[in-house]
Amino acid sequence: MRDEPGRNPSDSQAVSEARLLSVLDTAVDGIIVIDETGCVLIYNKACERMFGYRAEEIIGENVKAIMPPRYAHEHDDYIANYRRTGSAKIIGIGRRVEARHRDGTVFPVELSVGEAHTPQGRQFIGILRDDRPRESYEKRLAELQAELVHLARVNAMDEMGSAIAHELNQPLTAAMLYLQAATRRLRSDGEAEDPFALEVIGKAMREAERAASIIQRMRGFIEKRAPNRRSCHMATLVDEALELALVGGKGRNIEIVRDLDPELPAIPVDPIQIEQILVNLVRNAIEVVEGREHRRIEISGVVHEDGIRVSVADSGPGIHPDRLPDLFKAFSSNKSTGLGLGLAISRSIAQNHGGELSVDPGGGGRGACFRLDLPLHVDPSDDEAVD
Repeated sequence: MRDEPGRNPSDSQAVSEARLLSVLDTAVDGIIVIDETGCVLIYNKACERMFGYRAEEIIGENVKAIMPPRYAHEHDDYIANYRRTGSAKIIGIGRRVEARHRDGTVFPVELSVGEAHTPQGRQFIGILRDDRPRESYEKRLAELQAELVHLARVNAMDEMGSAIAHELNQPLTAAMLYLQAATRRLRSDGEAEDPFALEVIGKAMREAERAASIIQRMRGFIEKRAPNRRSCHMATLVDEALELALVGGKGRNIEIVRDLDPELPAIPVDPIQIEQILVNLVRNAIEVVEGREHRRIEISGVVHEDGIRVSVADSGPGIHPDRLPDLFKAFSSNKSTGLGLGLAISRSIAQNHGGELSVDPGGGGRGACFRLDLPLHVDPSDDEAVD
């Protein structure tokens, strides 16, 4: 750059250096300049934020201070080899490497290295970009893609379940009609009734009716519809939810205690949606206590303030404090199966009913206790559909 008339060349150089330092310190990426021995000559503000060292702490030191050991051990040899042979491995190209923070944390960075020939000898300019945000973004994107695939499978299973429930309902209905016909025939033959045959047929009819009832409730869980409130007794909802939660032999070796106040008043709720909450809580409790020496689940119900509180307590180890902030958030499950949607949907249902779903995490020898609070009276205009 040509000096302006009347300006001292040293002043012009000072201005140029000030401009350069200003550019370096406003750069988003980290910029480091080292000499042929690896000594740091320039270290900008972005590097201070990235590595935790202030410029005055690192300038004059070897650049190995911000390298993890496996890179630091090789760096001096690499520079010496380049000076001797002129063979570059990274200069002029970008690559992903690891860097080390002042606190010892090793993290990924994108590094580009250039070379400059100066009167003081060769210098190497490194431009570094913290790669953790991109890595985190890619990881979350992969998780979301996996969750979308899982959701598609769940949706397909919902449709399949609805179809299976519909198809099973027909043969069950036919079986009940055949059993009713057999009962009438046994009673109208004019011969002495066979009490044993009538008892067996009666039991078979009751089991077929029970199976049909379970299938109908499962279809209600699968179907997407707006809430349909009606006056319901919590004891009935708990019994039906237990029946669904224990389908398939779940909870076979678990002590399940049902302790609801017999004076609980009926409340206006959508029974299918409230049963969905209860089924989820009971199944979660079953998973928690399985494999433990003492396996117990207690379901209690009392009048609480201006509503009803139903509690589902287990004899598990309690919930770790680290899990509490995300416990009711979607996709936050730490289980190998499931989407982590159960508690999130359950809380939404409770809140749409004007209530709340909360938890006492337990711990210290106590299991967790989930509390479902529902008001005695709800404005029907507050209803919202919950899928």
